[in-house]
Amino acid sequence: MNERPPNEPSRRFPQPQRLWDYPTRHAPSLGCPTCLEFSRCGGVHTDAGVLDCRDLCSCRDKSRCDMVCRFNPRVFVARMREVGGLSFETAPRVPVCGVPDLPRVVPFVDHRYGRASTLNEPVVALSLYEVVNMATGALHVTSRQALGDRFLIPPNATVVLSGVDKDGPIERWWELPNRQEILAGLARLGVAVVTTPNYSVLTDVPRTDNLHAMKRILLAWTEMAAAGFPAALHINARTDHDYRRWGELVAKRPEIEILAFEFATGGGRGERIDWHVEQLCNLADRVGRPLTLMIRGGGRKAALLRRHFAHVTLIETEAFARAIRRRRAVLTESGRLRWASSPTLKGAPIDDLVAHNVKVVRLAHERGVEPAPRSRLAATPRRASNRNDQPVQLSLLGDLVLAAEAGSVAPEPQHVIAAAKA
Repeated sequence: MNERPPNEPSRRFPQPQRLWDYPTRHAPSLGCPTCLEFSRCGGVHTDAGVLDCRDLCSCRDKSRCDMVCRFNPRVFVARMREVGGLSFETAPRVPVCGVPDLPRVVPFVDHRYGRASTLNEPVVALSLYEVVNMATGALHVTSRQALGDRFLIPPNATVVLSGVDKDGPIERWWELPNRQEILAGLARLGVAVVTTPNYSVLTDVPRTDNLHAMKRILLAWTEMAAAGFPAALHINARTDHDYRRWGELVAKRPEIEILAFEFATGGGRGERIDWHVEQLCNLADRVGRPLTLMIRGGGRKAALLRRHFAHVTLIETEAFARAIRRRRAVLTESGRLRWASSPTLKGAPIDDLVAHNVKVVRLAHERGVEPAPRSRLAATPRRASNRNDQPVQLSLLGDLVLAAEAGSVAPEPQHVIAAAKA
């Protein structure tokens, strides 16, 4: 097994659920009450056997640690300055922008490749990082007609921009020195709503890294809202206390009317999806005013979320992703959504397949149809010797099934310190 670089944590947790924070199951770590950030963090309550979250920084070369970590004081101070400290209170206030009228299901269009005609949908979701040239900081298009041509969508379609992506694009967004200019350009394009970058709140890093990521999400939201169009605040959280902080912030700021969450990766894993759904529902109840929620993945939880939020919109990514892989959506007699192989001739466009998948998947969500149960093969692990004595085949299949269940799609400087891990 390859060793990690000396600037990355060397400690491994083969069972990541040991790092999940459960204050009702585990006592707070002994070192937490004396921490300077205890009031903001709330402490860690895990089964990992750590004195406090600093034990999670196990880099051999701490002078090159790329986390927001006190073991590298020079970088730590710089990272604190770039966000104005970890408190939410220092984030600027912005005017109320209103909430657009969106349907319950919005299809995600990743690109135009493999297609030849316009997808006739009145509302579509696009990636923020495909509309903006992340290398130059310029918009790829300057008119709605050009936007329609780039993605093969109607030029008059209502456009939702999703800020969810891998670390590379979202870190690059933070580095761009002309974000205000970019956002002004997006406003001129008539973008209906944009969700903030989902800076990662990881479980195997010190809590200061989490708090810094959450502050960046808030600052990104204030920039987007200040540009004059509705923005959805992405809620990333690791602990119950994180959700309480987000809830207190939303309650104090009526300008926050739309929230966003992504269930397609860690948030949709096992029992953790139920924890996140419960926390989001509790947050909405505590705020005590109507809130809109935009989710990627987790469509099977939308009905429960709608009991607590005034409106829930699912950015549906699977219809497009499956079409690219030549899979066709099928509703079975028992009411299950399945994906059948649908090969096409070499070079033939897949427009009909995309349109069909979008229609069927939307119908499935409107009816509350559950995805077909996973294969029995996924529940039958094969033992395979490796360093951690883990069944390799089971882990691989679990990852594949997770993506299907969550409804995900794998996404293909100013005075700022770029973060490699956030």
